[in-house]
Parts: sequence; C-alpha cells; structure tokens
Amino acid sequence: MKLTSQVHVVGGGRFGFGLSGALDCHVYLLNGGDEMALIDPGLGLGRDFDTVLQNIRDDGLDPKRIRKLILTHYHCDHIGAAAEAAQRLDVEVITSKFSAPVVRSGDEKAVSLDLGRAAGFYPADYVLPPCRVDTELIEGDVVRVGDLALTAYETPGHCDGHLSFHFAGHDRTYLLGADLVFWGGKILLQTIHDCRIGDYSRSVFKVEALPFDALLPGHLQISLRGGHEHVDTAARSFRMLGVPPNLT
Repeated sequence: MKLTSQVHVVGGGRFGFGLSGALDCHVYLLNGGDEMALIDPGLGLGRDFDTVLQNIRDDGLDPKRIRKLILTHYHCDHIGAAAEAAQRLDVEVITSKFSAPVVRSGDEKAVSLDLGRAAGFYPADYVLPPCRVDTELIEGDVVRVGDLALTAYETPGHCDGHLSFHFAGHDRTYLLGADLVFWGGKILLQTIHDCRIGDYSRSVFKVEALPFDALLPGHLQISLRGGHEHVDTAARSFRMLGVPPNLT
C-alpha cells in the first residue's frame, strides 16, 4: 500500500491494515530509488512473509531491489520473520548494538517471549528463530537507502535497544518511531523487564526536538501530516509528571 512516493506499508495485522499475518507489526518498505529497505518484517508465522513479498509486488515493486533489512527493536511481532527475510533476500541486516546479540541468539527470555506466550499474545508453540546481524547501530549513525539517509536515535523505554529513525523525503520529513509513540500521544507500556518509564520519557523528549511531518508508528494509525502533535501530546503528559495514556 503506497503512502507516499518513498514509503509503502507492505504488511501488518489486526493492529494495522490486515495486510499480512494477524500479529504482524506495520511492515514498511522505503524506496530510495536505486535500492529499497524493509523495516521490521513481522512475526513470520506460516506463509505470512510470502504475503509481505506479494504485497510488494502488487505495489509494482521488485523485492530483489531490497538491500537492507532494518530492525527497530527485538520484539517478536517486529523481528520474528527476520531470519526468513535474511535468507530469502540479498540484504544487509541492521539493528541496534544493544539488540544485535539478542537477535543473533534468538534469546526468548530477553525479548519477553515467555511472557507473551503465557499471556496468550503469541501461540504457545511459537519459537523465535535466530537471525544474523551485519551492522550494529548507535546514536547518530546514518543508514543510507539509495537517496534516503536515515539517522538512528536510541529510544529505549518501550524496551531496551529500541531505535527510531529520522529522515527527509521528497516532500516531507519522517519519524519512523516504531513502538515509541502512537496516535493521540499514547505509549505502549508492558509488564516486562525492560519497559521503563524514566527511559520512555527521555526518549520522547529526544524525538520531540526533531522536526518532522509524518509519524510512522509500529501499529495503528499513521500520520502523513501533523505527526509531531502526537509526540507533543505524549511529551506534555511526561512534563506534568504523569504518564501518557497506555495503548493497551
């Protein structure tokens, strides 16, 4: 599904547009001209990643042009299909320096998969496949996707190792925020070991300082214009010594 000349949504489940597997996050495709990048390939149950690839073709794009697979954070609904994507596509796999060892090992405890299965969010028999990581990012690193330049920001709070990306497109500026902030200034707090309010507030204040028009979250509504207002709303709640409304 084409959003702009450079951004497509090619996957997503029941908390999105129903484009692929029910538990998939928004799966974004960035078109930088001579190459493309896939952002967070989803959970990867069954043949769900086949659906993602077919959605790319249906948008008139060739998956063979995908050269980078970027993982914003290590929750399974975002990276479960990473190993399959890395195997099937000629891509450089990129994530944060913090997340890289977890992704490589498929550490289910670190990603709180045990708790997700116990809560009934993930199937009881779901296993996280380990995936190679080629490039590890820290704050300020730039990932180039053709004529796009994505600057990485470390934005923990929802979980450790979480990255957001800021980049300028042809006609607007984007914050690819993953699971940091959602429409209406909501955030996603969970009772897991690495979800921390203090880190969350500092991360929101960090991206609040960035200029952007479009907010590309990991789930639910996407804002192509006026996206900054949702970050502003979350930041106001934190400044009042409170907590923004929780998504769940």
